Order: sequence, then C-alpha cells, then structure tokens
Amino acid sequence: MRRHGWMLALVAISALVAGSLAQAPVRKPASPAGTADTQIGGKYADVQGRQRYQDGKWIEVTYGRPIKRGRQNLFGAGADYGKAVSDGSPVWRAGANQTTRLMTEVPLVFDGKTLPAGEYSVFVELKENAWTLIFSNWPAQEKYDPNNKAALWGSYGYTPDKDVLRAAMKVETLPFSMDQFTIAFIDIAADGGKLAMMWDKTMATTSFKSGS
Repeated sequence: MRRHGWMLALVAISALVAGSLAQAPVRKPASPAGTADTQIGGKYADVQGRQRYQDGKWIEVTYGRPIKRGRQNLFGAGADYGKAVSDGSPVWRAGANQTTRLMTEVPLVFDGKTLPAGEYSVFVELKENAWTLIFSNWPAQEKYDPNNKAALWGSYGYTPDKDVLRAAMKVETLPFSMDQFTIAFIDIAADGGKLAMMWDKTMATTSFKSGS
C-alpha cells in the first residue's frame, strides 16, 4: 500500500509540473529569425503528366527581423542618418541579432560585378537616399562571443578588407509602413530579379542576374 501511495503521489506531482509548463508563456525573441528564398535558372517540364520545376538554383537569405514597435523615423536624417539602427557599427547588419547571411548556388551579377556561388555575410552602408549593399567573407558567430575576433556578431567589428562585392541600392518611399523589417526577392524572372529590404516606409532594392 505504501508503494502504491508513493506512485500516486509521483503521478500527481508530474501532472502539476506538466500543467505549469503548459501554462508558461512562450518567450519569442524581440527580433524573430526570418528567411527569404527563391529559385532561378530552372524551368517547368512535363513529368509523368504533371508540370515540375527542374534545375532551379537556390538563393537564400537568413536574418533577424526587428519590429518597429511604434518608433518613428527609424533611419534618422542628415548627419545622423543610419546611426540608430547601426548602433555604433560602421555599417548596418541589415536586420538584428546574428549577422545576416546570403547563400547562393549560382553566381550572381550585381552592377556588372559577379558574386561567386557560396555563402556570404551581408551588410548595408547607410547614407540618406544612397544605400550600398555589401557582400563580405567575414565569418558569422552563431552565439555572441566578445573574445572571438575572427568572426562577427551582427556588424560589430566589421572592416571592409573582406568585402567581396558592393552594389548600389535604389531607395524609395513606400505608400504604407512595414512594421517588421523584411528582406524579399521581388520581380523574379528565370534569370534574376531584385533583392529588396523594407522597413517602415523605406524600401531599398538592387537588381541581380544569374552569372551562369
């Protein structure tokens, strides 16, 4: 009987713990992770009577997505333009938290310059009405380590010596406000398209084509 009583007690305690865990609020990061993906260079073909997309090459961007949360004039103006979002770094991380990364299975051509297939860190040099997209060979830290000088967290410690390619971005004003920072592929065709960055009422884009 005593053993049976202990077993009932353990079952009751387990149920209470499970109930407490179930009621605990889920903590989301302040800037949730996001991805932007597309495929180019492929084509649809008839496979056993159904249309299948074949031979496309993936392009993927992984980044943190900060939220506006009621802030106004996120990028600032004049001599202070970009300083708030860059937070003391020489360039913006194009997002939040970990360094923004781009992976491409195919060479991409920006401004007549070729970015070889591979994986790169992504930064933006912010100037009012003149953004510059930067692809860099700087490695990215998976977890923040201030003692690791060989890889970056965000854009802290960035230097231009590892830049692979820089491309001008067209800066425009949106007719609406994007609450959460968003990177997207737009106007995609078989051989390329545009990479867009949008936050609040600002959108910056740059065109690219497949280099293969």
